[in-house]
Amino acid sequence: MIKIRDLEYLDAVVKHKHFGRAAEACFVSQPTLSGQIMKLEDHLGLQLFERHRHNIMLTPAGEKLIHEARKVLSAATTFEETAKELLDPLSGDMHIGLIPTLAPYILPHIIEDLNQQLPRLNFYLHENKTQTLLDSLDNGKLDVLILPWLEDMKNVERYDLFEEPLLLAVHQSHQFANKSSLALNVLDDQQILTLEDGHCLRDQTMGYCFAAGAEEDQRFKATSLETLRYMVASNLGITLLPKLATLNPTTSKSIAYVPFKSPQPMRQISLLVRPNYSRMECVRTIVSSVRKSMEGVI
Repeated sequence: MIKIRDLEYLDAVVKHKHFGRAAEACFVSQPTLSGQIMKLEDHLGLQLFERHRHNIMLTPAGEKLIHEARKVLSAATTFEETAKELLDPLSGDMHIGLIPTLAPYILPHIIEDLNQQLPRLNFYLHENKTQTLLDSLDNGKLDVLILPWLEDMKNVERYDLFEEPLLLAVHQSHQFANKSSLALNVLDDQQILTLEDGHCLRDQTMGYCFAAGAEEDQRFKATSLETLRYMVASNLGITLLPKLATLNPTTSKSIAYVPFKSPQPMRQISLLVRPNYSRMECVRTIVSSVRKSMEGVI
């Protein structure tokens, strides 16, 4: 009989591409893990891995079965979560995914209230790029995501939290620095510093900028908002930043943050869960708490 633990071993080997590292992640010895994988292959009558001296890879059969294994693991997680909810729906572990262009700026505003509202819940925070987080939500590794909403996000349920304006960040010597507000079309023919590919904020920002006639500054692509901020502070270009990222009083005094006139460029911050997620009382409490925490912040 196939056991859940066997599928966890299989998943770990695929993730780590190494039996030793997979064994460490599963807190067992390498011989134990390797032996269980071999027993699983014998039971199925299929070879799941090609074993080479310096690496391992899935066979075609393994490629198909790992997807089924992960479905089973996700279902087992959901089963356990449902049982915990029946005992106490507002306790247990809650894994929340956030993106790097939001996490450090929103968490100081919401985490204290969340801990007060849900004192029996253990919050685990995971920071990664949007697609990685969506994949982790889909396979059950994460419970909820707090992300800017994108129209192409599928197979999720969405709860809007707040809208966040995007501001123009320029050096204090820039011609726009002393403006109280600007129309978006002033960006026509301007060069805009951007994040590297893979950040959803890059796509949102450039969507507004391209519509206004701006062009991407090809000289540099940043890996973080703080790198973009440094570039602006050094008078090496201009960019758009989410308002939450401009509220920290320690940010450079050489930067001016200028709002746009209506209609302002915005990003919709939402909480996402899987359809039919079992712990909806937790989700409703989190949504209510975050909405209340963010009132008046931006």
